[in-house]
Amino acid sequence: MSDKFFFKGRQDARQHHTAYGGFQTNASQKSGSKKHPLKLVVTSEARQQEVEALVAEAQLHADITLDTREGAVESVAELTAILNKGGTITQAKTPSRNDPCSCGSGLKFKKCCA
Repeated sequence: MSDKFFFKGRQDARQHHTAYGGFQTNASQKSGSKKHPLKLVVTSEARQQEVEALVAEAQLHADITLDTREGAVESVAELTAILNKGGTITQAKTPSRNDPCSCGSGLKFKKCCA
């Protein structure tokens, strides 16, 4: 007799779905939170105070590093990206056929302005 007639248990279809590059279960990392603060670099103390004020106004958390070396580059791109992010745009719902018409005639939309 061969081994294929003996029950060896059910094979799981989703074996190791997180261990081998499958799904990223902790994917949401909000930048600017206490757990994941923004990493900013400024070149002067005056600019550091300006950036701290912007961070406090936006209610974010940031690690601000002061770099006063010759030729140092300021890095506040993460902060500007968050501050310039647009809001959600919502559009007014168009009336369905049997809703009253928005022109105020009292008729159904399908008989008035459709």
